[in-house]
Amino acid sequence: MALSLRHCKISFYIIGTDFADFDDEEPISSEKRLIKRLLDRYQTQGRIGRPVINTADNITVYFGLSLIQILDVDETNQVLKTNVWFHYKWQDILLQWNTTVHDDIQSIRIPSNKIWLPDILLYNFADDRLREQRDALVVVASDGWLLWMPQAILRSSCLFDTLYFPFDTQSCNLKFGSWTYNGNKLDIKFVGLKSHAMDTSDFVPSNEWDIIENMGIRNVKFYSCCPEPYPDLTFHLTLKRKIAFYTFILVLPCALLSLLTLVIFWVPPESPAKLQLGMSVFVAFFFLLLVLADSTPRAASSIPLIGAYFCLSMILITMSTVLACVVANMYFRGVRVNRAPRWLRRCMVDGVARVLCLRTKLTEGEMPPVTKNWSACIRKYPDRDIKFAKVRLLDNGVDSRTTHQKESPEAGLGENGLDPAIDKNYSTRTNILHEVRSIRELLEKNEDRKLKQEERERYNREWKVIACITDRLFFIIYVLINIGGIVMTFKGV
Repeated sequence: MALSLRHCKISFYIIGTDFADFDDEEPISSEKRLIKRLLDRYQTQGRIGRPVINTADNITVYFGLSLIQILDVDETNQVLKTNVWFHYKWQDILLQWNTTVHDDIQSIRIPSNKIWLPDILLYNFADDRLREQRDALVVVASDGWLLWMPQAILRSSCLFDTLYFPFDTQSCNLKFGSWTYNGNKLDIKFVGLKSHAMDTSDFVPSNEWDIIENMGIRNVKFYSCCPEPYPDLTFHLTLKRKIAFYTFILVLPCALLSLLTLVIFWVPPESPAKLQLGMSVFVAFFFLLLVLADSTPRAASSIPLIGAYFCLSMILITMSTVLACVVANMYFRGVRVNRAPRWLRRCMVDGVARVLCLRTKLTEGEMPPVTKNWSACIRKYPDRDIKFAKVRLLDNGVDSRTTHQKESPEAGLGENGLDPAIDKNYSTRTNILHEVRSIRELLEKNEDRKLKQEERERYNREWKVIACITDRLFFIIYVLINIGGIVMTFKGV
């Protein structure tokens, strides 16, 4: 097969044979010679400065984003981490050529660090790295239009609102614009003519977030430093959290603990189980609060409603536990304080209990006020006191039957000039009065002791009734907080 001398030179050059003696023309492709010539021209003109003929000319850069993946939504540090592709498109007059002269070459690829690049940067940049993008070649067309699509990992600052966590929706902006050139020198526009949103054709779905809104807006802003306009492209991204994970971590345990908390308020205040169950639920709510703190910002402008619900539940459980401790102490050790104050009795028994329709149930069977009524006392203890009196009289040698016998007129006089029977009856009556007086004093002491005991029991019952009413009031407040918390939390769904 006959081969041309040029092709033979290229073949031998590839395998390492030097044909410089045969021909002075270097055995390279037309593309490489074109790239070398364009880069030499650029090196001669310099990379600094816009590639325009006149200084007053404006260069337009078309910019766009392709969203590849949402890597992280760091709510603690208020940072959104995304994987994107940049789309740059502009015209450079120093990179134009005639296709007919250069073997009909329509496009070439050159390194980005050899030519001028627009200084379009992310305004709300929140990264400690100096550069956020990877190096990529620039595709250059024969008419001087350039297409540059580097890949970048962006960390942008974003204000997260965790009020409705975990049923929250977050909105983040990515603002791009020239850092030094104003709109009269460098104008920036969207790449796509129909859609100004980020391209999501290659988007990898996130396990935690769903994109519900994606749009782009071009703004022209005047800053206080400079009178010239500064255009920018702002990409607005709205994310909605997927609640499948947090349903099993926070929502479901919270619902179960709420049911247990309702059970706490229905346990009698004097029961020791109320204290144990209350402390267990308190510790469980505190653990959920720690889990919530790891997922929310430390210095948020608004705390999550579910966190406020945890705190309120812990406060009510603490108050109910303290109240149960007081009631249990009164139940097992007795009341060691005076009667409940009048204002407290009127407020709780006459006020709150009537509103809650509990006064009749809680005050039924209540002991009436105790008074010293001897007739009632004798009617209350007739048999025991009479028997006791008879025993005392018999111990003194007096028979009730002998005291009622008539005096004998035939009896003699005693030593004191009186009839012996009369003298004997007089001493007997004196002894009887003395014994009756002793019995009465004994009955009075016994009755006073009983009155004090009944009064103590009545005070004890008053405190228990007040404790039951207060506990039921806490229960109603907790139910209202539950309903309000559920409504407010699910309002953001």
